[in-house]
Amino acid sequence: MNYDLPISNLLGVGPKMAEKLERLGIETIRDLLFYYPRTYDDFTNPVPIKSLRIDDEKIIKAKIIKISEARTNRRWMSLIKAKLADETGEIEAVWFNQSFLLNVLKEGSEFLFLGKVHWDFKNKKKNFTVTSYEKEAKILPVYGETEGLTSKFLRKLIEPLLEKFSIVDYLPDEIKKEQSLIDLASAVKNIHFPATNDQMHAARRRIAFDELFFIALKMQEAKKELSVSRAPKIKFDENILKNFVNDLPYKLTNAQRKTAWEIVQDLENSRPMNRLLEGDVGSGKTVVAAMAVLTTVKAGFQAVWLAPTTILANQHYQNVSKLLKDIKVGIWTAGSKLADFKNDDLIIGTHALVQKGVNFDRLALIIVDEQHRFGVKQRAFLKEGAFKKNDTVPHFLSMTATPIPRTLALAFYGDLDLSIINEMPAGRQKVITKIVPPKERNQAYDFIKNQVEAGRQVFVICPLIDEKVSSDRLLDVDRKSAVKEYEKLSKKIFPQFKVGLLHGKMKVSEKDEVMQKFKNKKIDILVSTAVVEVGIDIPNATVMMIEDAERFGLAQLHQFRGRVGRGKDQSYCLIFSESWSDSTKKRLKAMITCDNGFDLAEIDLDLRGPGEFTGFCQSGLPDLKMASLSDRIMIEKAKVAAENVVKKGIENYPKLLEKFKEFAITKHLE
Repeated sequence: MNYDLPISNLLGVGPKMAEKLERLGIETIRDLLFYYPRTYDDFTNPVPIKSLRIDDEKIIKAKIIKISEARTNRRWMSLIKAKLADETGEIEAVWFNQSFLLNVLKEGSEFLFLGKVHWDFKNKKKNFTVTSYEKEAKILPVYGETEGLTSKFLRKLIEPLLEKFSIVDYLPDEIKKEQSLIDLASAVKNIHFPATNDQMHAARRRIAFDELFFIALKMQEAKKELSVSRAPKIKFDENILKNFVNDLPYKLTNAQRKTAWEIVQDLENSRPMNRLLEGDVGSGKTVVAAMAVLTTVKAGFQAVWLAPTTILANQHYQNVSKLLKDIKVGIWTAGSKLADFKNDDLIIGTHALVQKGVNFDRLALIIVDEQHRFGVKQRAFLKEGAFKKNDTVPHFLSMTATPIPRTLALAFYGDLDLSIINEMPAGRQKVITKIVPPKERNQAYDFIKNQVEAGRQVFVICPLIDEKVSSDRLLDVDRKSAVKEYEKLSKKIFPQFKVGLLHGKMKVSEKDEVMQKFKNKKIDILVSTAVVEVGIDIPNATVMMIEDAERFGLAQLHQFRGRVGRGKDQSYCLIFSESWSDSTKKRLKAMITCDNGFDLAEIDLDLRGPGEFTGFCQSGLPDLKMASLSDRIMIEKAKVAAENVVKKGIENYPKLLEKFKEFAITKHLE
């Protein structure tokens, strides 16, 4: 069979089921084979009934003593009850609307049951809501699901495929031996249907290593290519920078001085600068970048400064024009016409600049602000496409306020030099952060009312745009949506104030208009999703209210908090959550005890399991299915293995080279 055949070629997959599979990103047989479980139901390790505690989700091995069906007060719902027993005790199991179970689960038979323990307030005893059961002890994969598509169905599709395909292993034998990794075919088989926990862990380890290895390999190849490129040499004039710094109305921090020195030294080299400037929210990255621009322009060259939105581009234009009074600054956004920038020293703009027909005569430096918001191809076009002149490429400085743990950055961003501003300017106030319990919500509203009446402004952040409840996510009905929250706040809670709405489905012009109104104090309270613009400076905003905070990463929560505390008035971050699991408590309490973005990123990294870069890493890298960002040891091993392959020449490993060409990301160009 062909890997790349449409999923509809499989027996049992009709048009409707194919549509559901596509919702999960499964369009081909290859997609299905490599659609890994998110967790497992381990029926090989049951616990005694006696050990069950309220809210436990466990597996027990028990005999059915008695089973019967009853009708609930709601006529359409039936209830199956069974008394289950093992050597340590008894518990009542319940199922809803599953009458067929009376023909399957017979009294006197023994099964393995997976379920959750609840407290029956009416009868004052524990009961066990069963979600699945098995006759044999086995480890079953649990996949990401969608409405009408279960893990059970996915297991039926995947299991026979594992026997029909021979999976080519691209990883060199020397690496598998050095890292004690199993072959790829065994890994794929055992990731779906492991016979033992050891098999499952070995499979996860192999797949995790591959994910990290290919990212590291891409980074090392990019570094190798960059090393042979050439850039204009930009000699800096120390007196010009000294005069600039002395004229500032504030004193630079030591971290700002250090990072500025690293950058101007890079500019003097003929090797292109490829540097990431990290700085926490409000740490002063803009003035450091302005020093790089000043150095470039005074040496006779041009610079380009990109921002992700029109509002932020205009904000930079105003701020940088004040900082660099004696250079000519141009502005370019989506509404601008194609033009020649020969007379401009610095051109500030949005991604509208990343297009053919925009001509730069002396371009030597590109600065990208919040660069993860620009597509990888756009950055490649900027750096190596239209702006390559006389076999030279511009120096490249990217900036981000999204903190990346240093260990992770150094391991993954092998093609980057790293500068970190880890100090805050003197006088910046600490934002008071408070977790607000549900019973104190009205007090929080009163506090917001007082702030607005005092002339201040407020952000309200929600995780969803609109409320959509699917039948398989019944317990998520209370998730906060921006649209619903906007209606509630504007009509019921704060009808006397001007409430605005911002979300990702709005047109760019609409979003810009809303943010401009908020900036001009024509909106008192802005209800928004996470789309709320990074870097937008609203000094008058003093309250950041975050709904369903458990649904955001710590780095993202810290970004939200950084939207306030930019003016002279004390600012506040109010965190709301309906979940109080142990992991949620740890994460949200970290927001109170820690106000440093880099420390929070380390905490976030340690608290996350396998999963996403989303939240503190840059676009252009894939989310990880098996690898854990907290596994620094494996990250380092993958990096070393990649370095060795690049040194020996990837062309000496034909199978690996073929797979590498398929690898879905363009090289990292931050």
